[in-house]
Amino acid sequence: MLFFVFPFVLSCLRGPGRNMIKTVGVIGAGTMGNGIAQVFAQAGFSVRLVDIAQPMLDRARDAIEKSLGKFVEKARLTAADRDAALGRLSTATSVNELGDADYIVEAIVENADMKCELFAGLDAITRPDVILASNTSSISITLLGAATKRPDKVLGMHFMNPVPLMTLVEMIRGQATSNESMRIASELCTALGKTPVEAADYPGFIANRILMPMINEAIFAVMEGVGSAEAIDAVMKLGMNHPMGPLTLADFIGLDVCLAILNVLHDGLGDPKYRPCPLLRRMVAAGHLGRKSGQGFYTY
Repeated sequence: MLFFVFPFVLSCLRGPGRNMIKTVGVIGAGTMGNGIAQVFAQAGFSVRLVDIAQPMLDRARDAIEKSLGKFVEKARLTAADRDAALGRLSTATSVNELGDADYIVEAIVENADMKCELFAGLDAITRPDVILASNTSSISITLLGAATKRPDKVLGMHFMNPVPLMTLVEMIRGQATSNESMRIASELCTALGKTPVEAADYPGFIANRILMPMINEAIFAVMEGVGSAEAIDAVMKLGMNHPMGPLTLADFIGLDVCLAILNVLHDGLGDPKYRPCPLLRRMVAAGHLGRKSGQGFYTY
């Protein structure tokens, strides 16, 4: 099955008094950022991927090329469409290069202070009509919106990893997010071939409010000797029909990311059931972060 760009879908992304969305800025060239940049480029948008470090941008472009290459190998994309998508992707090392962007997606580190600072800066350099979206997996959209003078145009657009393959996008409405902004962002998801599902602005939203306690409990089970990592993952895969065990998934997400999300849940909801497992804290402190460090609950 081939992916095509449908011009009529793109042309519908116009709100009252708004210019059509053509150029999309993606900030953060990590795993999520390069995946988000890829799907926008595949869908026909001009994409500007921004990160402070050029080596990160170079690695991101290589990752996107490899990902698109796999689609070509599996006959899900033509070589011509791959080349066209890559041609729509550019990189930059300063957010000041996003002054002419029509839509922004932030995908930097999961840190509220850093995100607020970034959103305040974006508010100053982009047109007042531009929607500022965050790929945050747990941080308050209302908080990010309050850092700007356009809280009605700030929303959450939480993609799932790996972005090119997963169809869900969790759409988070902040306290001041307008219906119009949510409509435009949801139509944008559809143009990407994704399915938008709206969630309220509570810590962890829907996905991580449910997922992270399960992962945390699996880590407690390892710490308490209830079972080995392999045994726990096998039970969840074979007994609960999960495609991936919770500890394998934690390694895939990144144990530091899991810890950050659990801290947001614990601090934001004040319930001890969200207390991060001490073993998780210890592993993160040791630099055992999962796949990206080569060592987590498994060795890579």
